[in-house]
Amino acid sequence: MPVWLREYSWRQTGAAVYLSLPLRGVRVTPANIFCTDQYLKVSVPPFLFEAILYAPIDDTNSTAKIGNGIIFFTLYKKEVAMWDSLTLANADKEKLQYLRENAVLKSHEKAKEETEAKKVTKQEHKKYALEATMKLEEAERKRIEDLKEKERQKVTKELALWKKQQKDAEKQKRVQKEGQLYQEGEQLKGKKKEKMNQTRIPNGGTSKTKLKPTQDHGSYSMFSENLKEEQLPAPRSAATIKINFTSRVFPTALRESRVAEEEEWLHKQAEARRTVSADLSELEDLKEEEKNPDWLKDKGNKMFATGNYLAAVSAYNLALRLNSNLPLLYLNRAACHLKLRNLHKAIEDCSKALELLTPPVPDNKNARVKAYVRRGTAFCQLELYAEGLQDYEAALKIDPKNEAIEKDAEKIRHLVQGTSQDS
Repeated sequence: MPVWLREYSWRQTGAAVYLSLPLRGVRVTPANIFCTDQYLKVSVPPFLFEAILYAPIDDTNSTAKIGNGIIFFTLYKKEVAMWDSLTLANADKEKLQYLRENAVLKSHEKAKEETEAKKVTKQEHKKYALEATMKLEEAERKRIEDLKEKERQKVTKELALWKKQQKDAEKQKRVQKEGQLYQEGEQLKGKKKEKMNQTRIPNGGTSKTKLKPTQDHGSYSMFSENLKEEQLPAPRSAATIKINFTSRVFPTALRESRVAEEEEWLHKQAEARRTVSADLSELEDLKEEEKNPDWLKDKGNKMFATGNYLAAVSAYNLALRLNSNLPLLYLNRAACHLKLRNLHKAIEDCSKALELLTPPVPDNKNARVKAYVRRGTAFCQLELYAEGLQDYEAALKIDPKNEAIEKDAEKIRHLVQGTSQDS
């Protein structure tokens, strides 16, 4: 049976009622107080206080302060007036029961309305966030397009300037060549004059020797034949020499590489990039560029660089739904999970990336090192230092000259030794 509290004190003004309810020896929380516009209840086992108020109050603005074993209520009246008493007098049991039930119903309806209002507000916030994100992406896309346009104009100007320089250089070469030909012609004319002076006989300034005409052309003299003999030869014909190089995708020399494993790795990467899920109906509204896993990976990298790790995870998740065979997507998402302290998810993503980074070839060396280091970091943050040390040592086997990994591995070794000594 509850103990009804009858001792309380109250006073009033025209606008408010001040009620003091002593509750010593018990711990009171806001959950123990129930108040509507005309019903007040305080239930702190084994004590119980109940009051059907004289007139309605503003239960939204009314307050209750708990401290020093006393609950002090400030109840604001809906209408300014002086009450004859705190509670409703001369009320039968049926009316009191009706008022109690009505108060509970009103409380449920108010709670439902608040829940609906919170839901609407949350949806509006989501909509606003989505619109803001779309505006940011649109602004970023426009900025990139403007940069591309500026770069295109710059390249066009440089190309036009290069063409003009080429034309000027060709014109200058042509002028120089014409000048050389003119000088050579003048030299030939000088040689002709010298030969003509040598053939003359100095007898009174006249020559008795008659020149015989040539057989081919009557109007040509022997000097024209000599001129033909002394003309420059024709320029050499241009030609192109084709050189064929051995096609190599990887930077290692052919004698040092494992061709079969490298070809297998390239084949897996090509298949992964060709595989895009075409049966995702919910992705039909996306743009073509947003259906590209590489574009989504770049978008996630930008979000990660700005510290928006949740948005980066969303971008990587969508990219993995489109193509789940790209190991870099798992690696990047693992880095986000490390920042968000989702350590088990980071371990899962690193393990999946290591499964896809097979066979081990020089092209995926850096990716394998990152996978081992990130998984080892997640293990260490979970205080699983032995497993973390194994991953760091595996990374050192791949990249033994990495000083940063060596320092971290040495710290983990000390932690493992300390843990073993404590046990």
